[in-house]
Amino acid sequence: MTKKETLNPDNPVSLVIWHYYNGVQKTAFDELVAEFNETEGLKKGIAVEAFSQGNVDDLERKVMESVTKKIGSEPMPDMFAAYADNAYQIDKLGFATDISEYLTLEEIGEYIDSYIQEGRFGDGDEIKIFPTAKATEIMMLNKTDWDKFASATGASLDDLRTWEGVAETAKKYYEWTDALTLTPDDGKAFFGRDAMANYMLVGSKQLGSEMFSVKDGQVSLTIDDAVMKRLWDNFYIPYINGYYKAVGKFRSDDAKTGEIIALVCSTSGIAYFPDTVVINDNTEYNIEALTLPLPNFENTLCYAVQQGAGMVVVKSDKIRERASVEFLEWFTEKDKNISFCMQSGYIPVKKESIDIKAMEEFLSNNKDNKAADKLQAALPTVIGQMQTYELYTTKAFEHGTDAREILEKSLLEKSKIDREKVIKLLKEGRTREEAVKQFATDENFNEWLMGLKKDLADVIK
Repeated sequence: MTKKETLNPDNPVSLVIWHYYNGVQKTAFDELVAEFNETEGLKKGIAVEAFSQGNVDDLERKVMESVTKKIGSEPMPDMFAAYADNAYQIDKLGFATDISEYLTLEEIGEYIDSYIQEGRFGDGDEIKIFPTAKATEIMMLNKTDWDKFASATGASLDDLRTWEGVAETAKKYYEWTDALTLTPDDGKAFFGRDAMANYMLVGSKQLGSEMFSVKDGQVSLTIDDAVMKRLWDNFYIPYINGYYKAVGKFRSDDAKTGEIIALVCSTSGIAYFPDTVVINDNTEYNIEALTLPLPNFENTLCYAVQQGAGMVVVKSDKIRERASVEFLEWFTEKDKNISFCMQSGYIPVKKESIDIKAMEEFLSNNKDNKAADKLQAALPTVIGQMQTYELYTTKAFEHGTDAREILEKSLLEKSKIDREKVIKLLKEGRTREEAVKQFATDENFNEWLMGLKKDLADVIK
């Protein structure tokens, strides 16, 4: 079936997209949809309507309600944004189109290979997710407060290249801020991170172990005790000491209130790193942001997460499926994709679009975007990391979302609970060393690890 046979401008096709973009991301997406409708869409007979369904969880819920025809649910859209685990579930129910039917091998080869591979479920050549915009993780630093600390202590940015270095630097920062007052043990936390599941999954990969391996749709769970101990030592131990912290919904919120000065976040979160710090609503000052590569463990290969939803084309008829792919191909053309990604903090998906000069040129010409300067300053680090790190994501599998949720909460919640216990002991007159010693034990680690193993095994069995 040729494109000419399926698309007719005299008999236009109306398509509906559901997504989770909000704020600047929604604005950027809507502008491109409108441009498509007025140009390529008008020429080919395709009209697209895009609707935000809230956040990612809201979107996943509404798609599943549509698929299962829950009372009061809306009809299925023609396309919807989805992460791999959610797309996998929809595909198992028979609703995801194999988009490779509408793309030549040459067209498929224009996209970054790992992005295409993420959309392949099983061992076949079918593609169930169209890559539209991706992200990875980087470190963001409040350079203004860092400079004061580094000047006083000799701390080096090179120390932030490894997780061991981050932990040691955080200890030094806590002790330095503690010494600035007469009150004992009132030092400040240095670091926090978004997406704890990424710390667990990518950290394991950095340390040579893959937690979830998937073959023929079957998942195998591998939890290496020594790897888990490295993850524990470089997050839990600093956390219960007060060196790390997590208070707000995102760590950029904590940077805004001065709770921390360094964080790991998605590249799509660069624009949200604060320009000012506001402490107790009465002290406010401007800060400069600095973007650094994602830390790795000492003496390991460099891995960073590959993340970001793509678009699933819903099975319908050949005309609607073809029209959907036509829109997505247009949306991922170099100039359009760079436009969307540079306004929303994502990374373009085609090999030719990883062009730092073209990205910088777009940002230079769009200074009305208040995050443009921040994104432009971050680009060399982001692109450099993409070119030197191995990008990693787990293959989709049954209950993958549930497994990830366990990893998201397990170590962080344990760290928070035990930190509160340490604080209670401090108030009772114990020294920090005495208080922490009660929790920094092999028995405590093993108890947590046993619980994690059981929870994950129960989910994927």
